[in-house]
Amino acid sequence: MTKGEQLYEGKAKKVFATDDPEKLIVDYKDDATAFNGLKKGTIRGKGVINNRMSNALMRMLESKGVPTHFIEELSERETLVKKVSIVPLEVIIRNISAGSFAKHYGVEEGIVFDAPTIEFSYKNDALGDPLLNEYHALALKLATKEEIETIKKYSFMVNEVLKEFWLSCGVTLVDFKLEFGRLSDGTIVLADEISPDTCRLWDSKTGEKLDKDRFRRDLGGVEDAYQEIMGRLEKHIGG
Repeated sequence: MTKGEQLYEGKAKKVFATDDPEKLIVDYKDDATAFNGLKKGTIRGKGVINNRMSNALMRMLESKGVPTHFIEELSERETLVKKVSIVPLEVIIRNISAGSFAKHYGVEEGIVFDAPTIEFSYKNDALGDPLLNEYHALALKLATKEEIETIKKYSFMVNEVLKEFWLSCGVTLVDFKLEFGRLSDGTIVLADEISPDTCRLWDSKTGEKLDKDRFRRDLGGVEDAYQEIMGRLEKHIGG
């Protein structure tokens, strides 16, 4: 697979064309941002960990019936994926109160919900990714009703699979963000990444944060936390 011109550079990844118009190469960076890009930094080795973790988890999800954009890991930082047009809805699944949920609703972090919650935000950096509901999404023509239902179904499936997996690693899946895309035939698939950048992962015994919150909140030990979570994943899926 020949790597072609760079098509896009985001906060955490670069995307390149290939000699197949239906396939792209994603290159993971060590750059870190928070608060809609207001805070910037570098987490050494993050790109390698996020690439390999995301691929391992996407392979797992594929085996459980969730279609994804993943095709093949090319190197420690590069992955071949199916070309999708991203649905401009960020999907957040929450199992426990934390982050913006705790802030918006004036509750403490760590409240375990009776059932997972789902929320959508409009994927638009200029507007600060505002929260919206299904009616807003339909009004803005971001997705069809059928697509939204499919996205919700897959998101809750992802939650069940990942919650169980991380628990086996001694880790609690607090919440996470997903993005979905449309293949050229309109099929909805899971896209983007699943990593400590996009998930809140707490040690099940100590409650220690093993994710990007260590960067957001200046807790220190960011690289160590990413290495720790990757080590646990590899131990449970055999590297």
